[in-house]
Amino acid sequence: MAPMKLYGWVVSPWMARVRVSLEEAGSEYEVVPMSRSGGDHRRPEHLARNPFGQIPVLEDGDLTLYHPFFPCTQNHEQSRGTSSANTSPSSCTKATSLDPAAVDVWVEVEAHQLEPVILPIVINCIIAQYVGHERDQAVVDENLAKLKKVLEVYEARLSGSRYLAGDDVTAADLCHFGFMRYFMATEYAGVVDAYPHVKAWWEALVARPTVKKVMASMPPDFGFGSGNIP
Repeated sequence: MAPMKLYGWVVSPWMARVRVSLEEAGSEYEVVPMSRSGGDHRRPEHLARNPFGQIPVLEDGDLTLYHPFFPCTQNHEQSRGTSSANTSPSSCTKATSLDPAAVDVWVEVEAHQLEPVILPIVINCIIAQYVGHERDQAVVDENLAKLKKVLEVYEARLSGSRYLAGDDVTAADLCHFGFMRYFMATEYAGVVDAYPHVKAWWEALVARPTVKKVMASMPPDFGFGSGNIP
């Protein structure tokens, strides 16, 4: 079976969550690099894959999935039949089948509660300086306050289990990696220290070989500092 093709730029947090999922499943895939600054996502050939001009896009033969499709990735892996032989007992695919409702809930929590408060912090603390914008500290402070409230909920959840949907890693955990990776590169990463269960959860997540592999291609400055922006 031919490897799947994943289109996008590897520093993207949205791209990262799909890459980690595929790595955890032991899938064969290749990244087809694109240039955001070069406008690759607005070219006709990409709009044919995703009419909204977003990344990532996953192609598997005649099937095309495009952002946001993270919740679909695990189901597709199971139906494709590639993950069962390569997936460890603690992997996302096997654990997801144990409590799919909890997985779905925490994927949605990440998308609607955590990501919206982390993104403005990352933009202001990391990206703004490289694109000629001044940091809006009021926005940072406002979202830090919101983040602390959200992390209280995570702390309560993780006080009863090692991971968000139980004692094994699932898509519920993996979907958090992309944006948390960049938040933890800001000067406010220490906020997590006030939530010991959240801190332990994050440390366990980034210790996974699959996560380390993906994170190696995600410089904390998105590549701006080195000039290697996508």
